[in-house]
Amino acid sequence: MFLIVGLGNPGREYANTRHNAGYMALDLLAEKFDIDVCRHNFRSVYGEGRIGSEKVVLAKPETFMNNSGFAVRDLVNWYKADNDHLIVIYDDVDLPVGTIRLREKGSAGTHNGMRSVVCQLGFDDFPRVRIGIGGAEHGMIDHVLGAFSDDEKAAVKGAIADAAEAAELIVRGKMQDAQARFNKKGSKKKPEPAPETAEKE
Repeated sequence: MFLIVGLGNPGREYANTRHNAGYMALDLLAEKFDIDVCRHNFRSVYGEGRIGSEKVVLAKPETFMNNSGFAVRDLVNWYKADNDHLIVIYDDVDLPVGTIRLREKGSAGTHNGMRSVVCQLGFDDFPRVRIGIGGAEHGMIDHVLGAFSDDEKAAVKGAIADAAEAAELIVRGKMQDAQARFNKKGSKKKPEPAPETAEKE
């Protein structure tokens, strides 16, 4: 059984904000696999279904972002999800808009929602899918709680679709395939170092 959690903020006013990229990816999974995410418990709205042969629980914490860990802890405790069967999807200001990154484990970085998750669970060795929302130009709070610009929308739509597909691949046991496919998308190749000039003797 896999538990897939998309992080975000509840409420209509936050529906299309950058901080809700995790919610958006989860909604795509729910739509694709016909999973009704409408039950309320564990400080979340959630639904149960299947991806292929695997039972999955799709959940969106309703605790607001900075307290996401309380909801994730409640879900993990109830469903007895193994560490590597918990997948968390969330936004990341350290990634360019339109890109995603997958990791099998790691620190929470600067993301307050993930800090809460890691703190409440007491471990960080679970898969996560990060969706790039770009860095803040004027203020972090205004940035993450703001809507995507018209110029960003097409790239974001693609990244959210990629994130949903990446989560599906993880459930199907294809983490390494997903990493090979998505972690290099949008990455910039480092320039080759200039050749050293031979010194005359």
